[in-house]
Amino acid sequence: MAKEESAQQSFDWKDRRVCVTGGAGFLGSFVVEKLQQRQAGAIFVPKIEEYDLVKLEDIQRMLRDANPQLIIHLAALAGGIGANRARPADFFYTNLMMGVQLMHEAWKWGVEKFVAVGTICAYPKFTPLPFQEENLWNGYPEETNAPYGLAKKMLLVQAQAYREQYGFNAIFPLPVNLYGPRDNFNLETSHVIPALIRKCLEAQQRGDKQVVLWGDGSPTREFLYVEDAAEGLLLAAERYNGAEPFNLGSGQEISIRHLAETIARLTGFEGELVWDTSKPNGQPRRALDTSRAEQYFGFRAQMPLEEGLRRTIEWYKSQPNADRRA
Repeated sequence: MAKEESAQQSFDWKDRRVCVTGGAGFLGSFVVEKLQQRQAGAIFVPKIEEYDLVKLEDIQRMLRDANPQLIIHLAALAGGIGANRARPADFFYTNLMMGVQLMHEAWKWGVEKFVAVGTICAYPKFTPLPFQEENLWNGYPEETNAPYGLAKKMLLVQAQAYREQYGFNAIFPLPVNLYGPRDNFNLETSHVIPALIRKCLEAQQRGDKQVVLWGDGSPTREFLYVEDAAEGLLLAAERYNGAEPFNLGSGQEISIRHLAETIARLTGFEGELVWDTSKPNGQPRRALDTSRAEQYFGFRAQMPLEEGLRRTIEWYKSQPNADRRA
């Protein structure tokens, strides 16, 4: 670990020009705030209205405009089970073309370090628990999000290939499901926590006696508070310069049923939770071995789940138009 330790001691954000793709999004906004707190020399956030990162010419123009030394690639087309089932081709093509072209052009440009943010959806459907990074290739991902997961997983292949052939310093974090303030609460595209929060709050406001939820509640998930995730990414950018992928998570597993019951309690919804078993469950279980991130660069999640849920609920209640956030 001598290499990582020396990186930790010598890294100074004040000397860095950083480009954060997706920096105006959910996780990206917290990454940018933490970069500002670290007094990064320059932070460039490409807006989707100005740069379509699926297009090669826009990537090249962005690199000219930003002239970055470090890129944190967060931009992605992402969503819950419903969105993945409705648009599998979009999820594959958009994420693959953005990432592969951007990393290639970043290498050509001479970028010093590239943080290619992956996804827990890259793991095989029946990965032994807790998920360990060496099991990434031991099977096919869960079908409903496989196109997205595999598109992102190709960035790991690319990062390792470019490191081997060119000495390019690209690292590959695997964040688990994120949640927190500023999340997407649009029921057509949101993930499970914001969807549950919105459904419970709206049912309470209408006086509904039931909330209908997908599946049977048996799958398990692990969730990471968005500020913890942002901190983990920046610690990795500062301290880790290796080829191996690494999980970013909380190390705590919870069933969707227990999660729904907790959110109902925290939102004050006192009706019945009804499970629609005609809808898919998604991956049966998810829980991470997070020891590699702690060993390599000292990351450990800080936010307890229930406190994080409270903060997320309070934020959403203070944002009357939050459901329209992209």
